[in-house]
Amino acid sequence: MIFLKSVSSSSMPPPDAGFPFNLALFQALKKITFSSPVTFFVGENGSGKSTLIEAIAAAAGSIAVGSNSVDQDDSLASVRALSRHLCLAWQLRTHRGFFLRAEDFFGFARSMRDMVRSLADEAQRYEGDDYGSRLARGSILGQRAALVEKYGENLDENSHGECFLKLFNQRFVPDGLYLLDEPEVPLSPLRQLAFLSMLKTMVQEQNAQFIIATHSPILMAFPGARIYSFDQLPLTIVPYDQLEHVSITRDFLNNPDQFIRRL
Repeated sequence: MIFLKSVSSSSMPPPDAGFPFNLALFQALKKITFSSPVTFFVGENGSGKSTLIEAIAAAAGSIAVGSNSVDQDDSLASVRALSRHLCLAWQLRTHRGFFLRAEDFFGFARSMRDMVRSLADEAQRYEGDDYGSRLARGSILGQRAALVEKYGENLDENSHGECFLKLFNQRFVPDGLYLLDEPEVPLSPLRQLAFLSMLKTMVQEQNAQFIIATHSPILMAFPGARIYSFDQLPLTIVPYDQLEHVSITRDFLNNPDQFIRRL
């Protein structure tokens, strides 16, 4: 399903307006179209792909999975300014889905850990045997049990990759737009394959759309995905086999000793 059809720029401020307008990407940005349920933004660090994902999230009013909302996160102040110069064209408007940066996961894990501990402490305040105390304690422990069932007793103590996949599994809903910035960061190659399986299920069975900034050749291999290279302007759609990320990774794996000798 395609919910967001395109993103175009409108009266972009000049480079001297500062970040992020001083990035070459935003001075050259005209229009990006989304004709596949899965679109990847690929490029070197500093090319602007993550910044654009963040600005789209702000313009779309996406829900953030993290410690702060898109509207309140101080680290997103500059991209909120950028979002006001983006025009989003919808085939069908959806308010489902979420925005996630890899670093936000760790804030989310801490938030869930603190909430689980806080509910346990709160339940101890109602140790009496009277009806009111039992009712209050049962309600609080029920909330805690629901969180533990969803996310585990302590997200920080488990494998980050396992917790990350559990988070996605719990938060993915049908008919959603998902904006993800480098979701592969906490994932091993095997876990990345598991994540690909999740994407496949969400796209084929749950009518989801994904826009993902990534460095992972494994994720980029998703069948039928459109891949925008941010290493050349204007933005260009590049076939998987022609991506520099893919060719460098393939060449290195075929002959790691030769690469290492050149370092």
